[in-house]
Amino acid sequence: MESADLRIFRTVAREGSITKAALQLGYVQSNVTARVQQLESELGTVLFYRHNRGMTLSSSGKALLAYADKIVGLLDEATKALSSLSEPSGPLIIGSTQTAAAVRLPKLLASYYEQNPRVQLSLTTGHSEFLMENVLQYVMDGAFIGCKCTHPDLQSIPAFQEELVIVSAPTIATLEMALKRPILVFSSGCSYRDVLNQWLSTTGLTQPTIMEFGTLEAILGGVTAGLGISLMPRSIVNKAELEGTIRTHSIPAPYTHMTTEFITRKDSFISSALQALMTMITE
Repeated sequence: MESADLRIFRTVAREGSITKAALQLGYVQSNVTARVQQLESELGTVLFYRHNRGMTLSSSGKALLAYADKIVGLLDEATKALSSLSEPSGPLIIGSTQTAAAVRLPKLLASYYEQNPRVQLSLTTGHSEFLMENVLQYVMDGAFIGCKCTHPDLQSIPAFQEELVIVSAPTIATLEMALKRPILVFSSGCSYRDVLNQWLSTTGLTQPTIMEFGTLEAILGGVTAGLGISLMPRSIVNKAELEGTIRTHSIPAPYTHMTTEFITRKDSFISSALQALMTMITE
């Protein structure tokens, strides 16, 4: 079993399709198919169920994926460790919630890049559960999440303190009026949605109308248009509130504050590029 085969297997498993995996890897489809079949033959088991919608991991495939993530992750870490220079350089893959990426990170990352121009920085956004899973699976070097990190394999440092507020259209004058409107949220796994649900349960409003959106811009657009309300950091909506396009409503403690944390794996190699970012966060 070669590491290259494991990398191909992981990509097919993530994409659920030979075609998509080949495109991402830059290989021809027949090569990807042959490598997967060779791996199945070598292991003497079926790794994927093939169907007209793509490919789904078998129970053996799921077991192998857990090992493949660890093996490939460790190989990548070994490369970073052996090539690490005193001057930060090389790739740095980080994740962030959309809210932190929109307001908090532009200034931080611009300053970071100015000081460390040899680092190849990339940023992916998603909800907190998605980000934690990607850090655990060695896909990301670290991530900014909008909740307290309690996973035993992860460590965290505080990055930003946020004040959370209910946001509504400017025509909605009170919090009581706002709570009669539909709730606009990201998909499950969003930490702001979790906090909102916890607070709503204390108000007796346990079955509100929920509308899910995929982007921060879509939620803000819906709020501005009067479609519904949402919970988000005040820093996100300061400008819109000053312009009069939205109204904010305070919520009671302990739901009013949230710390954005930066997480890494406890057993990860901390490259010079990652260490430079963590130093900037703590400063």
